[in-house]
Amino acid sequence: MRKDLRADILNEKHVEPSTVCVGGFNTIVVDSLQLADTMLRDCIANRRKEEESKLVFSSNGQGVSLAGTNPDFMKTMEQAHIIHADGMSVVWASRILASKPLPSRVATSDFFYDAAEVAQANGLSFYMFGGSELQNSTAVQAIKKKFPNLKIVGRRHGYFCEQDDEDICREIVESGADVLWVGLGKPLQEEWCVRNKKKLKGIGWIKTCGGLYGFLGGTSRRAPGWLQHIGFEWAFRAALNPRHLLLRYLITNPHAIYRMVRYTKR
Repeated sequence: MRKDLRADILNEKHVEPSTVCVGGFNTIVVDSLQLADTMLRDCIANRRKEEESKLVFSSNGQGVSLAGTNPDFMKTMEQAHIIHADGMSVVWASRILASKPLPSRVATSDFFYDAAEVAQANGLSFYMFGGSELQNSTAVQAIKKKFPNLKIVGRRHGYFCEQDDEDICREIVESGADVLWVGLGKPLQEEWCVRNKKKLKGIGWIKTCGGLYGFLGGTSRRAPGWLQHIGFEWAFRAALNPRHLLLRYLITNPHAIYRMVRYTKR
């Protein structure tokens, strides 16, 4: 368990992490623990200030490719305050092509555990939004079992109409959450965050999380660690669901590589 960081976070002289442009996205140069500490600082600073939340999105091959075919998604990603490297391909591109290498991949499914540990030690609260009802409820049960002192102040599945946004946001704000986890899948989750950021003032972080709930609750399987390390988690997912994923990866992977080569700043 990590030590209580609140005194250090508030008293030390803070230097904002730098960014590097990889595949067209300005990507924060941090590891998972540093990103968790940034979360803590931002959430404490935003409490009771009624300021707009920080939008925290992730970058991987799918997102880099999607930004090249969907200009609206690129504009949505540009609204993010923080973009971190969720895909190993982004880290490799930074090490080969960029002016500054990223220290490591910060996969959301791994980062959640560092974020939860820091939150539990420092009194931050989470709201879990997205996924199916089964995925969401099972994930929250798993979180409470692993982090019994973590404040989960609310949860909601991700099936709704745009007309429900007002009520959903009101419920989230009234919960007093410091961090809102949004798992709706790309690009819906990023679009929802940007569309509703003004309705969510006072929340410290709005963090997209894709399929996190399935992994937390055990309804989805992750690739073995060695496959993740060499950047072939996509192949594992495609093998589990070839009908829906294989063609997508065969199209998006080459396109993502092209965009990383062309739109990474040296």
